[in-house]
Amino acid sequence: MAEAVLIDLSGLQLNSQENCHQMVLKTLDGIHDHHAPKAKFLCIICCSDATNGKGGEYGLCELEAGNGFSSLAGKFETVSHPSLAASLYSVKQKIDEEDLSRVKVIVPEHRRLLMEAYVDQLFTAVYEFEFEDLQVAQRESLLKPSTGVNVTTAHKLEDVQSEIESYLRSLPALKGDLTIVTSPLIPDIFLHGFTTRTGGISYIPTLSSLNLFSSSKRRDPKVVVQENLRRLANAAGFNAEKFYRIKTDHASEVWVMGKKEPESYDGIITNQRGITITALGADCIPIVFADPVKKACGAAHSGWKGTLLGVAMATVNAMIAEYGCNLEDIIVVLGPSVGSCCFTLPRESATSFHNVHPSCVRQFDSPNPYVDIRKATRILLERGGILPQNIQDQEEDLDLCTSCHPEKFFSHVRDGLNFVWPPFPSALAHFPTPVLSALWLLPNGEFFSFHAVS
Repeated sequence: MAEAVLIDLSGLQLNSQENCHQMVLKTLDGIHDHHAPKAKFLCIICCSDATNGKGGEYGLCELEAGNGFSSLAGKFETVSHPSLAASLYSVKQKIDEEDLSRVKVIVPEHRRLLMEAYVDQLFTAVYEFEFEDLQVAQRESLLKPSTGVNVTTAHKLEDVQSEIESYLRSLPALKGDLTIVTSPLIPDIFLHGFTTRTGGISYIPTLSSLNLFSSSKRRDPKVVVQENLRRLANAAGFNAEKFYRIKTDHASEVWVMGKKEPESYDGIITNQRGITITALGADCIPIVFADPVKKACGAAHSGWKGTLLGVAMATVNAMIAEYGCNLEDIIVVLGPSVGSCCFTLPRESATSFHNVHPSCVRQFDSPNPYVDIRKATRILLERGGILPQNIQDQEEDLDLCTSCHPEKFFSHVRDGLNFVWPPFPSALAHFPTPVLSALWLLPNGEFFSFHAVS
């Protein structure tokens, strides 16, 4: 049974005959009576751009206050915006507020393809959609389809995408402005930065607002994430079309850009200009690597498993092998991550960190000791030959615990499986003309690295 029922009347025009009004009311009453016992949200969609009366015909929205349509107020919510994109996005917000997922759309047959095109863009696989024909229009000929609503003619898929993108661009940023945190350790030839969760348009609480990760298993659609990325790219000055995310596996494989891309990897290195590389994270450490001598850079995603598997040094070693980097030239900056104040592991797993160094674990004798993955990462980097002064894991906002600062960062520890809904911490930077490359880190551990053309 549907949890939400949407009736699309925005593409129809009503005859001025009284029996037409009564037939529509009867149809809507029937829909209400059938679905009201189970559905938590019943909504009529009537876009205002489709309701201009001509030749004795009227749109539903023009008749809301009269002809008996005022009786619908207590039975349905009515959503009316200038575009179908705006209307459906508003409806989606209401559905998400109620945490609903099973949706029935009752739509005239001639508009079904159009509605499906919008739904495909604005919703994810989290939602189950069922479409039903609004048969009153065909049975009685009392509702006449307005012109230009067939998705196979006037509304091509690219038109739908363009309308949605334009609408999303018009939305205000949520939770404040986009924020970038930088490290003084990275030299000026690199542009770099870590973003917080603010400045995007994602409205789902755990994902708001600069979510940069889309998934069919979550409610934030790809088009919203793309708009967040576009805003980030504009603020930072990189090309969003050349933006590459690490395909996290919580292991230690490293992709050398230019070579065959593995199915999954937690490190990425490049010496190409115009490229942005990124490591997403929400508690795991986003790590930036920069060699100002060889003008190469890298990014890594280091959770507790990746830390023990040595993903940080694997990234360093890949830079040495591929670009001839020297250990003493490589600079490493650890972005915001979960702190030892909030992160625990079962004693069996914590033992591995205790073996790295006892100072990496607190309350070791407890069933779930507190673990410091940042300290372990520094120790492993120093043991691998990175100079202590070339590692930054503290100072400024870089060492803030992601779990302790919900206003700034996303956190799996704090928010559970929905942690990707809030924007990840990211690192971004702008580069002047002479800059050769840049590193970026997203909120809560996402990292970007890109090179600008000099």
